[in-house]
Amino acid sequence: MRIPRKQLSFCLSLFSLEFSYPVSPRNFLGVPKGIHTRRLNRLRAIGAMGENLGTVMKDKRTHSLDVTHSEDVQQPCIWSSSVECNIDIGKQIFCNRSLNMKNIVAVGFDMDYTLAQYKPETFESLAYEGTIRKLVYDLAYSEELLNWSFDWKYMVRGLVLDKRRGNILKMDRHKYVKVAYHGFKELSKDDKVETYGSTLVRDSFDEPDYALIDTLFSLAEAYLFAQLVDFKDNNPDKVPEDVDYARMYKDVRAAVDLCHRDGTLKQMVATDPKRFINMDTSIVPMLKMLRDSGRSTFLVTNSLWDYTNVVMNFLCTSSAPDGDQKCNLDWLQYFDVVITGSAKPGFFHEDNRANLFGVDRKSGMLLNTDNGSPLPQVGNTSEASSPTKVDKSCKVFQGGNVMHLHKLLQIESSSQVLYVGDHIYGDILRSKKALGWRTMLVVPELEREVELLWELRKTRKQLQLLRNDRDAVEDKIHHLKWSLKFEDVKADEKERLSAELHQLESEQERVRLSHQDALRDCHRQFHGVWGQLMKTGYQNSRFAHQVERFACLYSSQVSNLSLYSPAKYYRPNEDFMPHEFGIIPL
Repeated sequence: MRIPRKQLSFCLSLFSLEFSYPVSPRNFLGVPKGIHTRRLNRLRAIGAMGENLGTVMKDKRTHSLDVTHSEDVQQPCIWSSSVECNIDIGKQIFCNRSLNMKNIVAVGFDMDYTLAQYKPETFESLAYEGTIRKLVYDLAYSEELLNWSFDWKYMVRGLVLDKRRGNILKMDRHKYVKVAYHGFKELSKDDKVETYGSTLVRDSFDEPDYALIDTLFSLAEAYLFAQLVDFKDNNPDKVPEDVDYARMYKDVRAAVDLCHRDGTLKQMVATDPKRFINMDTSIVPMLKMLRDSGRSTFLVTNSLWDYTNVVMNFLCTSSAPDGDQKCNLDWLQYFDVVITGSAKPGFFHEDNRANLFGVDRKSGMLLNTDNGSPLPQVGNTSEASSPTKVDKSCKVFQGGNVMHLHKLLQIESSSQVLYVGDHIYGDILRSKKALGWRTMLVVPELEREVELLWELRKTRKQLQLLRNDRDAVEDKIHHLKWSLKFEDVKADEKERLSAELHQLESEQERVRLSHQDALRDCHRQFHGVWGQLMKTGYQNSRFAHQVERFACLYSSQVSNLSLYSPAKYYRPNEDFMPHEFGIIPL
């Protein structure tokens, strides 16, 4: 458990709920508004990783809870510009493990949900509708499904689907089930304990009986699974007897794969990228700054070249193709190597023997290579598709494995690579465990979460006081019950103790209900069903535990890197054990 130093009052509120300084999250680093420091000071300050910057002014910030980017194109504020800009609390980069950017020689990016942030209200709805049609027309489900609608705000990352029982679970970092729903019906505490807490052997909650909702792509299929569970329970005559909950989930996955395989989803996005993708004007300045600092940049995505070209063209040119207007290749100037169709996470395994093909950027034709070096083509080839004519400034490939990438970038040590992605398993865990790459996880939900944490700091302090009251009453009850066991207690004294015990037990119930209701109301401020993304009660959620274990850095947007020096030393906060809280000054 990491507790920030004293000036980081916001982070401290997650644990101790004590506030030493009235820090403004808009000016989170402790610099008084209106005072501009030199760039050297800013290098030490950005990230708030332990430097004392002096007096802190009162909180005068305005609220900004929108996790999406503004549609209005505006001049981005980046670290390398001459304009001094404060880092909003929702755009901080948070550090789990020390990372000195001076040691990083190559920075890589995933594309989908990393560089390209999709709009859930349009993109996920499109995926949901496509999956419904595949279930009805390809897998013979009831046509009633065509009338269903999708609530894109209902599901969150970090959930676990119990395929066999039709349940949706949220667990803490110890894999104890804290919130559980059967379809859309909440399970009682007794049902949770009976199902998941009364076994002799702890369940691992992994495949094949469970499915992990660890990427934003999975939210639509999780919601559809919950709908199908309720549909089966309420309409048993409309679902074949041999189709159980696990079979329904398998069919949903098959329908999702069909949507991606036939190109329906990506064709819609390619036709009108602005409708489905948020425009982030800081991406290009960020890439330029990294390259100007002497670092290589690369893109590794599972998407194929045609779709990658459309999306990256939109992100890097601030425009979408209209009518006969075609994508240009200007965006390639911001990368040294682009690998499409990478088939992550298999791409990260050194023993992966997948061939590496060159991509002709105009035709999309695949060209044979010898570990990245172009091979002569058999027969006559046009000048446009000849590998000898490919621009050497950026090499575009398909397939291959991580060893090909290391060779292309001339990487001497895996620890010299920083990879930024959104998928905790496909991007972060595999690259971290298999290779030792440094990692940064993009968590778009984080921006709103940290803003709300600041808003609810007083509520969380009240919660701690209620919890302390609850502990105090329980301790008194235990002491009185113990005292009543002694035989030498006189009758009148025993009667007095019994009356006091009865009164305390009533007080205990009142405090317990008050504490539980207040905690539930606090979590519902974040999400009406699943609560705070990174918490379950007072424990870190399973998702938060994964973030802490596998991500060196994490932040709400990939472009938040543009707010920090490309030579910054990211330092984690000091670890604290529970016994140290009341002893060591924080």
